[in-house]
Parts: sequence; structure tokens; C-alpha cells
Amino acid sequence: MVNKLLILFITVLALSGCKKILAPLDDNHRTLSDIYSDPAYAEGILMNAYTRLPTNGYTFNEVATDDAVTNDKFNPLLNMATGSWSAANNPVDQWNNSYSAILYLNLFLKEVDSVNWSPMNKDVRILFTDRLKGEVYGLRALFMYHLLQAHAGYSANGELLGVPIITEVLTPDSDFTKPRNTFDQCVQQIYTDLTEAEKYLPLDYTNIAAGQLPAKYSTMAVADYNRVFGTFNRQRMSGRILKAVKARTALLAASPAFNPQSTAAKWEKAANDASEVINLGGGINGLDPQGALFYTAANVNAINISPSSGAPIEQKEMLWRGNIVNTNTLEINNFPPTLFGNGRINPTQNLVDAFPMANGYPITDPASGYVATNPYANRDPRLRNYIVVNGGTISNKTIFTKTDAPTNDAVNLLPTSTRTGYYMRKLLREDVNANPTASSTQKHYPVHVRYTELFLICAEAANEAWGPDVATTHGYSARSIILAIRKRAGIAQPDNYLTSVTTKEDMRKLIRNERRLELCFEGFRFWDMRRWKENLAEPAKGVVINNNVFTIQNVENRQYTDNMYYGPIPLTEALKANLLQNKGW
Repeated sequence: MVNKLLILFITVLALSGCKKILAPLDDNHRTLSDIYSDPAYAEGILMNAYTRLPTNGYTFNEVATDDAVTNDKFNPLLNMATGSWSAANNPVDQWNNSYSAILYLNLFLKEVDSVNWSPMNKDVRILFTDRLKGEVYGLRALFMYHLLQAHAGYSANGELLGVPIITEVLTPDSDFTKPRNTFDQCVQQIYTDLTEAEKYLPLDYTNIAAGQLPAKYSTMAVADYNRVFGTFNRQRMSGRILKAVKARTALLAASPAFNPQSTAAKWEKAANDASEVINLGGGINGLDPQGALFYTAANVNAINISPSSGAPIEQKEMLWRGNIVNTNTLEINNFPPTLFGNGRINPTQNLVDAFPMANGYPITDPASGYVATNPYANRDPRLRNYIVVNGGTISNKTIFTKTDAPTNDAVNLLPTSTRTGYYMRKLLREDVNANPTASSTQKHYPVHVRYTELFLICAEAANEAWGPDVATTHGYSARSIILAIRKRAGIAQPDNYLTSVTTKEDMRKLIRNERRLELCFEGFRFWDMRRWKENLAEPAKGVVINNNVFTIQNVENRQYTDNMYYGPIPLTEALKANLLQNKGW
């Protein structure tokens, strides 16, 4: 018994000495309260929204349209286009992504005034609070735009609906059955957020000199202002980007799918909103001569984000871009097989036929000079810039897609070969080596907004509002914009075909076609066809070339119905929140 008591006593002493060692450690899970003392952690709530921007990568939704197909049989967009699109299976869904971003933004907006952004400098704290508020409002507007683009539509009773507007922080006690707001209410919410954002954000993030402080910050130090609003923060939401988002939204609201009455005022707003951005960029003369080749080595490598002196060097074409990274993913996915690529995105004959001749005439026009047995000769230079045709080159290699004397690049020869007779060239860096034994990477960046898009918005809206030749408030007509774009593309001047276009209807066809060409493979075609209510079911075509005989054939049928001009509300959301579903879904 004595021995047992002695052992017990020693054990108690040992355990009491190890009390701190055996005590459980903190679980290392951070809570909301941590944001008040840790600005970097607090800013992470805002940055979560930036990581959710749909344009952080290329969607290549063209493979669900008449512009392209893919040789990846497991691609969700291929399945969607061929009959599997439903409210429960929606590859172009934006509901979860955009609402997640909005909920983070609402939380950040609620707490932003309580975070000590700069413990040592009251002025810097005020500056940071203002800028971050502006970013929140701007991003919330942008994500609402993406929700409308993907999910707005008509209910069974004929009402044009948007999505539920949520501007407050949700808690477990919140009402999660809020009905859908009308489309117009959602558009107005976007405009309201953009107007609020403009109160806080500069037009651009640039370093200023003494005497240039905005009036509201006139008592502050220039160095403090530059710390918060200087060039270091470029590529974050700015006043210029806000204006581009406004123009995009106005175009969506004016488009046939959402403006069946063709209300002229909506087109006028879109035209003037876009022309304001164009004006800020130097007008029509400010159209970047290299803008259509923004992705090439010469243009990307010229960007200098940290110069030794002066302002950073950016492409004039880029109104808003993402971070520059070294990668070869695009090339590995899309180079032809003989360049060690997987040939994923295959442009269609439909798209190839949309490129005019070098004289500007469509290939269907008798004045074009088009020769069906030599179809790639004397074409608009954009054709070979954006698409690899049979006998064309990429990375200094000639690619043959013909089936006589075939290479691995021939139609349907390998699982990674083209299905249409064409390969994508646009967006690819030809100085990348995709050979797995000696691979190399090069600089790439995602595009959020290009100036060319704003030119095309202005041209489309101005033509619909006033016809080809009436100018916006800033002096830009549809004709003058399209002339500048086609001249940059290399269309022979004078542009006689453009001169022959005199009616709003014919100019509409030309503008839509120019938008198709200029923005191909950048994720616009799918949304454009729906807002225009064009034929979604047009079969995707390709060409088989054998002994110089060009045989056009259907490659993939499109299984769309008219209700698909408007995307569905996710089935789970429609059920659990009792939301009205769009008609036909």
C-alpha cells in the first residue's frame, strides 16, 4: 500500500508539472473579430471577390456556339450544347460564384469602417476606408451584371425578372426566401452601386505631385495619398473600370432579349456611356494600333509593371487586365498535335466564313473576289492572325489539316486533332515550347476589359439609337467606329463595302459580325447570341480537304430551344427558396 501511494504521489507531481504541456492549444481558426486588429486579414474578405471574377480565365464558351467545337469529349459546354443543359446541369451558371462574392462584399462593407487600416496614421486610415468602400460597390455591381447575364429571364406569367437583390449581411436568422426582383430593379441596383463607388475611387491609380490632391483630401500628405491611390494599386477597381461596367450593363439592358419594345432611350444610354469611356481613352484616334494583337509576344513583353523611373508601361488596349503570370497552359491545351498540343478549341467553318475578304466585302458578295477552290487567299488579315488554316503557320511551323498525305494535325486523325479542319491561334504565345522534354513558359494575363469592346458597344448602341451616321454626345457615330476598327484590321482603304452600307439593318449585321471577329475566343459569342436572340441551333460546320477538294460538312448539331435565350435559376435554389423559374426550365 505504501508503495502504491508513493507511485500515485509521484504521478500527480509529474502531471501537475506538465499541466501547460498537456493543455490544448488554440485551434488556429480565425474568426471575424480578428479583422479589427489585422488589416491584411480584413482585406482578404474583399480579395475573395477579386478571385471570383469570371474573367480571371478564358471560358471558351464559343464551343457551345457556332464559332467553335472542342475535341475534349468530356467538356461540359459540349454536353450543354448537344442537349444536356438543364436547371440542374448548367455549365454557365453564375449563381453560386457571384452570390458568394456579393455576400463577402456585403460583410466587408459592414465592417470596413471598424477596421484600423493604419494604426499609426489617421489620414491613411481614412484613405484606405474610402478606396476599399469604392471597390466593394464597384465589384458588387459587376457581379450583379454577371448574375443578370446568366440568369435573368421571363417567368411563366411573362414578367421579366432578374435575381434577388441582397445588399445586407446574411445571418442564420435571415430570410432566405426573398423573391426575385425585376430585371429593371436589378439594373437600377447596378447603377446605384456604380454611382456610390464613383464617390470614392479615382479615375485611375496614378502618383500625383504636390498641389494635385483632390479637394476632399487637400489637408493630407501627398505621400499618404500616393500610398493608397497611387500606381501600386493599378488593376484594382477604378473609376474608369466603373464606367466600362456601366456601359456593359446599359448594352445588356438595351438588347433585344431584355428590351423587346426597342426603347430608344436605352440604346442612347448605352451609346453615350460607352462613348464617355472612349473619349477618356483619346477618342477614335486612341484606338490602339496593336489592340487586336494584344496577346502576342511583342505586346505582352512590352509591359513593364515596375519601371526604374516614371509610370508603369501598359498596353493602351487594356482598360483592365489581370495579373501577369508565366505559364504554357493555353499552348499545351490548344497547339496542334505536331507542336505537342491537345488542339482543344477548333474554330468552325461558320466563323471562318464570317471573315471578309481583304477588300472588306463578305465572301458571299459578288464584288468580294472570293474563290471557293482557294478560300484562304486575299482574306481579312484577322483570319490568319486568329485561326490556323490548312497550310497556315504557327510557331514557325506549317500546319496541314488536309486528309491526303496527312500529318497528326489532319482532321480527326488523333483524339487531339482538329474536328473542323482549323486550330485556334488567337491568345497563344508562339514562343512557348510545349514539348514536355524541353517545355518553356511565357508571360500571359487574363483580360477583364479591352477598349475594343467599348468601341463595339458604342457602335452597336449608336446604330440602334440613331442609325449609322448620327454621333453620340462625344461625337462618335457607328460608321466612324467601324471604319477605325476595320482599318486597323487591315481592310483595304477606302472601305468601299462600309460605304455601301446605308441602312440601320445592314449596319447592324456588319457591327455584329465585327464584334464576332474582334472578340472571338474571349467568351462573348455565347452571351451575344442570346441577348440578340439569334439562332442558337445553327450547326457547327467544318471542312475536309482532300486533293484540293473542300467539302463542308456538319460537325456538331446544336440542341437549343427558344427558352434558352435566358438561362435557368439553379434547380436547388428554385426549390429551397421557392423562386420563380424562368419559362421553359
